[in-house]
Amino acid sequence: MRNIRKVELSDRLGNAAEAKAALLRAYREAQEAAEPNREARQQERLALAEARERRRALREQERHEAQARHEAHLHQQETALAAAALAARDARETAEDSRVARVLADEATRKAERDRRYASRKARQGQRS
Repeated sequence: MRNIRKVELSDRLGNAAEAKAALLRAYREAQEAAEPNREARQQERLALAEARERRRALREQERHEAQARHEAHLHQQETALAAAALAARDARETAEDSRVARVLADEATRKAERDRRYASRKARQGQRS
């Protein structure tokens, strides 16, 4: 059966306004019903945000501490490498000094042996003359 009643524009506009008003009333009633819980939820959200911020600060602090430990470790390694390089250089210098001392001692020994032979030869020549 067809809708016998003819709906006018003013009827449609009135119905729309009533529906809009009903939605607005329902929204306001829901807000008023939720009012006691709203503050509790707000406090809960604030507590969660503060906890999140504390965790973030703790992570940041741990990251800085880890970075400081890493830099200290690198500094120790660099110091150890520098000390090892210095020790190696000192060992090379000591070995070079030792080698030079041995060469000088060998040369002095050869010179003393040559001088002894020369003196011995001169002494034999002096006995024959």
